Amino acid sequence: MKYGLSGSFTAVEGKGDELASILEEAANLMKTAKGCLIYIVGQQSDDKDIVHVFEVWDSKQDHDDSLSIDGVRELIGKAMPIIEGKPSGTEIDIAGG
Repeated sequence: MKYGLSGSFTAVEGKGDELASILEEAANLMKTAKGCLIYIVGQQSDDKDIVHVFEVWDSKQDHDDSLSIDGVRELIGKAMPIIEGKPSGTEIDIAGG
């Protein structure tokens, strides 16, 4: 069964575009990550400071291993100061599609 994550981040007011850009950089890094099938970044239509990420992986281990890809920790460091509050997220067992 595939492993999925659906997460939401609220940027500090007015920083949604910047946060989305950072997460898009992460998406580009994931293009070559082992087991990454989908890494989608989007901003909420009615509030651009809310950024959503949807990921699908071959396994949870592949996702966890992706955190050690060169550049990922640096992007996390760039994003953290502009994230307001705690990100919300849900792990998903992908049934199909």
